[in-house]
This record gives sequence, structure tokens and C-alpha cells, in this order.
Amino acid sequence: MRGLTYDTGALIAAEARAVGLWAPHDETLARDVRPVVPTPVLAQAWRGGPQHNLARLLKGCVVAAFAENAARDVGCLLAASKTADIVDAAVVGVGAAAR
Repeated sequence: MRGLTYDTGALIAAEARAVGLWAPHDETLARDVRPVVPTPVLAQAWRGGPQHNLARLLKGCVVAAFAENAARDVGCLLAASKTADIVDAAVVGVGAAAR
């Protein structure tokens, strides 16, 4: 596994303490791989207060900033796929960049 990029569903599962998320997450960290969370994904999942399990997950992740060039790339992905979900496109864009 070269890398792992989390979407909003993964962050929600982390907060819910879903074993199906935490076991693979722990295995990934044990392989010295830090999962990536694009900032739009974090924005979609974060609700402000206390989200202890999500905060714990994020400590083991790299939070990837959404800069202008990434925004342009995501816009191109949306045009090519004829879709409109910016967060999903950010996950694809960050995941592709990590390859």
C-alpha cells in the first residue's frame, strides 16, 4: 500500500469508533504510513466540539491543505467527471497526487 486517503465517511466512522475503520487505521500506522485527510473532508466532518475519536484519528494523519493549485485541479476533475461534489473530487485529487 503506497498511501491512504480518507473521505468524510472514514472520519465519521472514526468518531463512531467503528472497528472496521480503526483496525485498518492502526495497521496502516504500524507500517509507517500516515493516511491523508484533505482539508475539505475535515471541514465536512468536523462539527466543533468535542469529537475525541476524530481528533485521535487526525493525530496519526497528514491533513493536506487545499491550496489554489489543488482547487484548480479539483475543478478540472469535476468538469471531466461531470459531477459537482467538491469533497469527493478533493479525495480523488489528493489520492492521485500521492501516487
